[in-house]
Amino acid sequence: MIAMQWQAAWEAVIHHPLFGVAITLAAFQVAYAAYEKTRWVFLQPVLVSMVVVVGTLVLCGLSYEEYRDSAQMLTVLLGPTTVALAVPLYLNLRRIRELFGPIMLTLLLAGIGATALGMVLAWAFGADQMILMTLAPKSVTSPIAMLVAEQIGGVVALAAVFVMITGIIGAIIGPELLRRFGVQHPAARGMALGLTAHAVGTAQALQEGDECGAFAALAMSLMGVMTAVLLPLAVLMLS
Repeated sequence: MIAMQWQAAWEAVIHHPLFGVAITLAAFQVAYAAYEKTRWVFLQPVLVSMVVVVGTLVLCGLSYEEYRDSAQMLTVLLGPTTVALAVPLYLNLRRIRELFGPIMLTLLLAGIGATALGMVLAWAFGADQMILMTLAPKSVTSPIAMLVAEQIGGVVALAAVFVMITGIIGAIIGPELLRRFGVQHPAARGMALGLTAHAVGTAQALQEGDECGAFAALAMSLMGVMTAVLLPLAVLMLS
């Protein structure tokens, strides 16, 4: 009888409408605390929290659809969170105006370079046309990448996976690479992280400081716009 009551209580907990929100926030807070305490690059909060959430769902026998429905509140908050990135941009507006020329030049050269290099490497390893088109928008946020991938003949679901992998790897090795190459300027570090690792890189940049986060948010936004406009056009002209 007691066992049945415990089972019923457990089922009530894991099927609670806010269970997805609870495990997501708890996983991220634990991962963030571990990263802040150790500063070990492989404890990157997004990576660790993703592994913890997936493991929890598997152990509890929950499907992705159930998790998505219970975590819907977090999805709704993505919009306001993205808009909130305008705050560090506004606070650093004077610096952005001063560096507007270098920002646009960096965006053009680095954005094209990152996209082209990824596709060249994939082609060199034998990737077919579909994979190349899926990989092309890897350096922008998932909604833009999925839309662009669909327009140019890629696989939408796989594009989201490539975006996540790119962001996590960029946030893990990006700061260390920049340090090793002597890149210390907050604007330069922010631009590099925002251009290559989109939202995950921007979150990493915000941990380094407001100026770094502002330039990362700017780079992420401009990279998204440039990719959404120019990449389909480039594919159409080359096909």
